[in-house]
Parts: sequence; structure tokens; C-alpha cells
Amino acid sequence: MAKQEEISIKVENALKKLGTRHHVNTKNSSVYVGDTGIEYDTKERVVKSVLPPVNSIPREEELFDKDGVPDYRFLMKHFQREGRLLEDQLVRIIEKAESIMKEEQNLLYVDVPATVVGDIHGQFYDLLGMFEMCGDPSETQYIFLGDYVDRGDRSIEVLILLYAMKISHPTHMWLLRGNHESRRMTSYFTFQKECLCRYSEHLYKAATRSFRALPLCAVLNHQFFCVHAGISSSLWDLEDINEKIDRFTEDFPSKGLFCDLMWSDPSERYDEEDIDEDDVKRYYTFNYERRCSDFYSYRAVETFLNHNDLLSVVRGHQPQDSGYRIYKVNEMTSFPSLITIFSAPNYCGTYNNMAAVLVYNGESFNIKQFDSYPAPYFLPNQMNLFEWSLPFVGEKVVEILSAVLNICTEDELNKDEISLDQENMRLIREIDESNRDETEAGTAVDTDAGPHKRPKTASAAAAHAEKVAENDSEDKNTVTGGSQVLFGESIRKKMLMVGRMSRILSLLREEREKIDELKSLNHGELPKRTLIDGREELHNKLRSFKEARDMDIANEGLPPTSAEMAARAQQRSEKYQQYVSSDDDDADVDPAEVGDA
Repeated sequence: MAKQEEISIKVENALKKLGTRHHVNTKNSSVYVGDTGIEYDTKERVVKSVLPPVNSIPREEELFDKDGVPDYRFLMKHFQREGRLLEDQLVRIIEKAESIMKEEQNLLYVDVPATVVGDIHGQFYDLLGMFEMCGDPSETQYIFLGDYVDRGDRSIEVLILLYAMKISHPTHMWLLRGNHESRRMTSYFTFQKECLCRYSEHLYKAATRSFRALPLCAVLNHQFFCVHAGISSSLWDLEDINEKIDRFTEDFPSKGLFCDLMWSDPSERYDEEDIDEDDVKRYYTFNYERRCSDFYSYRAVETFLNHNDLLSVVRGHQPQDSGYRIYKVNEMTSFPSLITIFSAPNYCGTYNNMAAVLVYNGESFNIKQFDSYPAPYFLPNQMNLFEWSLPFVGEKVVEILSAVLNICTEDELNKDEISLDQENMRLIREIDESNRDETEAGTAVDTDAGPHKRPKTASAAAAHAEKVAENDSEDKNTVTGGSQVLFGESIRKKMLMVGRMSRILSLLREEREKIDELKSLNHGELPKRTLIDGREELHNKLRSFKEARDMDIANEGLPPTSAEMAARAQQRSEKYQQYVSSDDDDADVDPAEVGDA
């Protein structure tokens, strides 16, 4: 009852404000006073250290020189201020970079000095921080190990900036392909949605076409084999990479040499396992985490390095708490056989990891670490403010509706009949009429779809409201004295309907409140049972690198097929229907599982 009284007071105060609006002093109309009395000047930025976004589109002469080479330094500043380009300008940069990279071989040979950079994953502002630490491409040679897009908020900016640098310095910027540079991965994760929300399908298609041109591997100073994921049981000589792979495809095969270069991982017991040299069958085992490719052992890497006269394998592909990991030393060279470099700090906003790059000058190598850099806040999954706030607003509206309907005591509801005065009866009628109007507006027949096409109903909730309204119309009886009588069951039906609406909106609001921490996990949906433990417990669960890594491991594998995705969507729809239509709070449906379907 205390909650109902609180809502009633809020409604009463709001009505009073509406009734006295013409008396409000409008001299400081730009100042908004919140419910707690705090004043907000709407003409000033809340976080003054973050520069306001750029609203203008650069002219051709600002962006390109007379030879058509994009000014990447201008792009760095423009994108840092959240500036945009025309789609034609973006596609022009993509196609120019593609024309350069498609002339390169699958396997590159790169001289020293060079800086090796791991996964970026759309974290544009951290990429700017890395360049600030390591130097401009005009002075520093870079080898990027792939995974430029997906998971982060600004994949387009990352890709365009790196492509612009490649055009400006084609022999100083070496961009390798990662497992996320494919149509299947980008359509399953966030890059396709980012392109469609911010630009169009045309940009997405141009980007995925350019991925085909990315080289696959590089040998640094004839010593370090640089690749996104790792080696393969099908790889013996380095030239096999040039001779056996046709890289010009938007997706990878599900097995074989090409797949392994993009997807394989070192085995979990890489540093401890002891495999005899003659036990070749144990060199590689199936990679169950990725659902494709292999785990390779120390013995497999040692054999590959010794056969090709190499010092070490440098790869990305896996987040590391410190940004890097150095594996077991090669017994023949006394140098680490494998090095993992990961360059996306606080990966997906949840891992709390450092990032790192490897700097090698031919005599010594140095690993530089860096943390995440300040960045504007972006709503997850390219949502706008209205999408984000709808569950919050909806829940408040339902609370008000619940307060209006909750005009009867428990004793009155248990009676067979309830007598209401004219004012309360008018409110009930308005709700009924609103339900009918919305249901009729949401029902339409597709006349172009043929005679067998069924009418479309706006939603299951609208259909249910229509049914309740029809039942209620039969339950009403007019009595003398200006009052009316309703059966208690009719009121209970209305309150159950409002309760169902409240539950689903409450669930959506809970998702929004934690989505900035969970946006990378399970595609922005809440993992199973995370709501049950409460908000504080959920907050604590996300604090360690290992916890975030364990929760996210399902997203590190090969995505499901289109048929599997369709089955999941159907299951999710059925769970929502079951949850919304449940008649009481004790229904046998786990609300945390609704988003987990």
C-alpha cells in the first residue's frame, strides 16, 4: 500500500504542476530542476572534458589530396569528435585500400623495426591511444593481426582509419585478416548492425568485399611468424600459405589450413603437457571452445618452428588479462615458442584487462602495455535514446495504470459484486475503450497477400486486452443512484493484465540498467539466471577478468547457422509469450531465462 500511496502522491503533484504552468518563471527556461532539486543547465555539456560532436561533413578537398589519398590525420581528429563522412567517401577509401591489398600475397615478409598489434574490435579511442604511444605510421611500421571490427562501438571508424593509413603508407602498414573479417561473423555480431544503423547495406557489402583482400600471415625479420590465430596440422612449409589457399572469399571454410590460421588456439596445457615427438596424433586436438579448428600443442609449434628456421609464433585471437602472454620456451632456441598479443583494453567494457603491443627492432623486443583511453559514452547495440528509455517510461505508465485500477480493497475484490461511483466507472470505461481502439488499429488484413493470408494482430497483449474488454462488457450492469456494479472477477482480470505488462517491462528495464556491462555477453541479452541473484551480486560477478572471460566464452566460437538462429528466435518468442501470459507471479517461468532463449 505504501508504494500505491507514493505513486498517488507523484500523480497528484504532476497534475498540480500542469495546472500552474502559466505561473512558472520562463526567464531561465534552459535550466531544468530535477525531482531531487538539482539544477541542470541544458545549454552546457554535463561532461565538459569531452568535446562536443562535429556536425559538419568534410568537403572532398579537406579529406582527399589531389591524388585521391585520404588525410588520415584529419580523420583521426574528425572521428575523435564523433564526426561522420558521406557514405560515398567511406566506400571510396575502402575500395582504394582493397585495390592495394589485393596485390599482396597471402604471406608477407616484413623487415624490422616493426610494432605488432593484436585485436582491436571496434575500440576506436583505444586505437588512438595506441598510436599516441607507439608513433605515427609515417615513422613506425605496423603489423596488425586482424579482428578490427565487431564487439566494439566504433568498428567503422577503426576500419576506415586503418585503411586510410594503408593507402598513405602501403609499405609501413600491414593489415592481416582475423576470424571476424568475414560475412558470417559480422552478420552475427555487431558490425553489420552498425553499418545498417549508421549508414546502409551498401557500406557493409563494400567492407566485407574488402576483407577478401586482406593478407593472412607475415614473417617479421625471417624470425617471427605473425598470424591471427595460429598454426595448422596442414601447414608444413611456409610457402603452403601462398600455394594452397585462395583467400578471396568472404567466409572461411569450416576446416583445413585457411580455417586453422583464423581459428586455432594453443592447448590449455600448452606449458605443462609432455608429448613424445613420435606421438604425432596428440600434436593437435579438436578445439571444442571454437567449435571448429584445433588446439595445437607445444610439440606442434616446436616442430613447425624448427622445420622453418623460425624463432617464435606471434598471434592474437584471445583476450589476456595483462594484454599479452608468453608461452613455453623452445628447447632449441631458448626463446618463447609462442606469444599472444591482445590490443583491446577493457575488452567489451567488461574484461578489465590491459592491452599490449610488441615492438621489435631486430635485436631486442619490448612489450608495451596500455590501458583504456577516455571515450564518449555510446548506448549499446547502436540504440538511440528512445529505444533505451522505452522500458523505463513504460514501467512508470503501468505503475500509474495499476494505481488507477487498484481502487478496491482485498475484501471488496473477494465480493461477488463491487459498487463504483460514476468517476471511477468513467476511468474504467476509458481504459476499455482505449484497449479496443488500440486492438482495432493494430489489426489489419494484407489485401495483397492473397485470400489465405490471415489478419495481422499488433501483439498478443493487444489481443488479450480485446478479449478482456469483451468479457468485461458482458459483466457490467447499471444500477440506480448514479453508480454501477462490476463483478470482482472483472476487476481481477484487469489487474492481472496490468501485472503481466508490469513484469515484462520490469524485465526490460533491468536489462537496460546492466546492459552497458553485459552488452557483449550473449548479444546484449541477460545471461541465464543473472537477474535472480540481484543487482549487487550481478555487479560483483563482472569484476574479474576470469569471470567475464568465462561468461563470454560461448561468443568466442563459430556462430550458429541460420537454421539454428531461426530455432533460437522461435524458442525466445515462445518463452516471451509464456512469460507475458502467465496469470500470477509464481508462474513456472524463469524471467531471467526469457532473454536467454
